[in-house]
Amino acid sequence: MRFQKLTLTAGAALCLAAFAGTAAAHHGWGWTADEESELTGTIEAIALGNPHARLDLRTADGVWDVDLAPPSATARSGLVEGMANAGDEATVTGHRSRDPEEKRFKAETITVGGETYDVYPSRDKTLNPS
Repeated sequence: MRFQKLTLTAGAALCLAAFAGTAAAHHGWGWTADEESELTGTIEAIALGNPHARLDLRTADGVWDVDLAPPSATARSGLVEGMANAGDEATVTGHRSRDPEEKRFKAETITVGGETYDVYPSRDKTLNPS
């Protein structure tokens, strides 16, 4: 019985550790490069739902998976349904993946239709959105 309890506890701990690592990787900034950069392209798809808004942005070098902020933050910035659509030209500023092989990007701002939406207003920024 004691062995079963120990195995169950160890298994639960491993599951929690795996989940915590996944959650931190998805929601944190640890996977992004330190320096800010900018991408410009055409929105192929956009979703403003949970857990984070995201878009597929076609640039000259391929399609990027762009992670934005949670829906409450995008709404506070003014980025709501209808403000950005597939086919629109957009520029995002933020941080690309640390892995140069990945076309993943964590956006702090998005400019579309001449309007800039700062989805992470409390983060320090070195680039001015265009």
